[in-house]
Amino acid sequence: MQSIMKVRFTAAFLITFSFIAHLSAQQVKSDTSSQTKQSKKLFIDVHQLEPGKVKYEDVAGAHAKDLATEKKYGVDFLKYWVDEEKGLVYCLSSSTDSASITKTHAEAHGLLPTRVYEVTDGKEAAVHGKENLYLDIHYLGAGHVTAKDVAAAHEKDLAVQKKHGVNLINYWVNEKDGVVMCLAQAKDSTDLIKTHKEAHGLIPDQVFEVKQGQ
Repeated sequence: MQSIMKVRFTAAFLITFSFIAHLSAQQVKSDTSSQTKQSKKLFIDVHQLEPGKVKYEDVAGAHAKDLATEKKYGVDFLKYWVDEEKGLVYCLSSSTDSASITKTHAEAHGLLPTRVYEVTDGKEAAVHGKENLYLDIHYLGAGHVTAKDVAAAHEKDLAVQKKHGVNLINYWVNEKDGVVMCLAQAKDSTDLIKTHKEAHGLIPDQVFEVKQGQ
């Protein structure tokens, strides 16, 4: 009788221990996944290629290779923009670090970025119709811009954009280098510049007409 009770007790103990161990493993997995997700940051990497020799279709093909490789390095490529005339490609992604983005590009197609900016973004608006798409860049200098200041300036842009036929879609801020990038729709770049000028006076240093992919 004692032998039977001992066997039952041992079996019950093992089942309970296994169940607790399983729950602990699941919790650790969940915590690790949550921490990984929370630790991801936004980045925009810039590829300066040969002007006039970059085709949107070729970039789309390279992007497909990035998507096939990204999980290996924990990267999520979200969108990209191409200026065929200037030979520029901007890629928006989330990752724990910039090195993982470079490694993904290197393995996928070998086209390495010339710059990688860690950024914060604003609240994204919808794309309307088929107006031209522009990416404008403000180089304000290290220590001369904060995400809070850019958010306030963006609100001023939104208040006057309709007057100039502009649709501000989103913006990204790199506080470290003082770089702000704005994505907008407009009939031409002049309307976008007029919007910024009237709203807050901060004229972009560069404006690129781009095609978007994702």
